[in-house]
Amino acid sequence: MKYRSLLIGLALVTVSSQVYVSPSLATRKAGATTFTVRVENISDPAGMTASNGAKFPFALSPGMFVLSPKNAPLFTEGKPARANGLEMQAEDGDPSGLVKSLETMHHASNLHGVFNTPAGAMAAGPIRPGDSYEYTVTAMPGMKLFSTMMFGQSNDWFYSPDANGIALFDAKGMPINGDISDKFILWDAGTEKDEEIGIGPNQGPRQKGPNTGEAENGLVHRVKDARWTKNAEFFRVTITAQGAM
Repeated sequence: MKYRSLLIGLALVTVSSQVYVSPSLATRKAGATTFTVRVENISDPAGMTASNGAKFPFALSPGMFVLSPKNAPLFTEGKPARANGLEMQAEDGDPSGLVKSLETMHHASNLHGVFNTPAGAMAAGPIRPGDSYEYTVTAMPGMKLFSTMMFGQSNDWFYSPDANGIALFDAKGMPINGDISDKFILWDAGTEKDEEIGIGPNQGPRQKGPNTGEAENGLVHRVKDARWTKNAEFFRVTITAQGAM
């Protein structure tokens, strides 16, 4: 099965999954910490079965991250998707629009980036069962991690933390470590009408080109279908602090 839509967008994305975010002068102070974030697709290699009997694998698209001390830097729950590239990420698995939007706002270049190449791969692409992405960020206490990844078999669903993001340091200023999979929520961007997961003709693996589904003109909201919100069955995200700099 080819993920044509995802790869169309990826042609414009050149940042490697092995992203190293160099600390700026501001983050060279005591307390700046480098974190490694690993995203693993741990879903069943046998895939899932649609209502018509078709089998399809769970897949995650390339994604992006941003560090910010503020809440909701990329979208607001209950509001329409911003004209900042979120639609490209949610519908086509292409995070480049979100990154370009941050650059337009002069967001510090060392505080955002793209992860798009599966570990061990030579080219950008989605992660299928058994694959993983990995990237590093450098942050000061008070910074929070926000990230987006498309649910590859959907029309416009994506994973991301809520408005509060993921605090990278605890109340005592110590860097966090461990499994943060439960911090990611499955969202519906409200930009394209949903089709049955895994077989919709306007979903990433099957659509003829990016942005081809019927517009929904809805609001960003949480996906309520419990079949798809059990993160532990599909993916694992871990974060490891490499030590204060």
